[in-house]
Amino acid sequence: MRSETIRSIIRAYDDPIVRAYCWARFWILRQRFLDEIGQYLPPAGAVLDIGCGFGLFSLYYAATGPRRFIRGLDINGRRIALARRAAARLGLDNVSYEEGDARDFKGDGEVLAAYMLDIVHHIPPPAVAPLLAQLHRSLPPRGLLLLKDVDTRPAPKRWFTWALDKAMAPGSPVHYWSAEALSGILESSGFTVHRHLMVDVLPYPHILYICEARP
Repeated sequence: MRSETIRSIIRAYDDPIVRAYCWARFWILRQRFLDEIGQYLPPAGAVLDIGCGFGLFSLYYAATGPRRFIRGLDINGRRIALARRAAARLGLDNVSYEEGDARDFKGDGEVLAAYMLDIVHHIPPPAVAPLLAQLHRSLPPRGLLLLKDVDTRPAPKRWFTWALDKAMAPGSPVHYWSAEALSGILESSGFTVHRHLMVDVLPYPHILYICEARP
């Protein structure tokens, strides 16, 4: 990887297993894709990272957007602790982390935008629509929700992604949504949706959903 920012983020973690995971995640969602997604984030103000994990992407967006304040939310307390430690080592004071279940997120009206990167397919299907509706309520009119996930087509790419998901998190449930089905739920949750196909040489059927909150 060419980015010194990404290298410094990975170096901020002590655990070699976590570092290996970081390399894998940044290899899959490379700097080009992070910047492709990040172009839609506001340059300043509060942004919510739902399912932030170890804080990889929130640290990247905080480091590359010093006028943003990134709030990370994840259900795993150990990952939150590691994210906080990494942020302190990097000297980033425009990012914070909170332990919590995305399905219980209530929103407080203080964020300008939110994003979820490869999270929706790990959420039980009945919980997806309530979460998206709650996120809509937490955003201002025309506020953006950026949702990156994988399509169900083509099937070979879906199965490749499933195998990788199971290798990285064997106990985590997986349910992939077709682009049409997920767009429909987003629309019914109060968003106007534009789909941005992310072309990759690797066999991942990436789709970025750019969702603008309707008043």
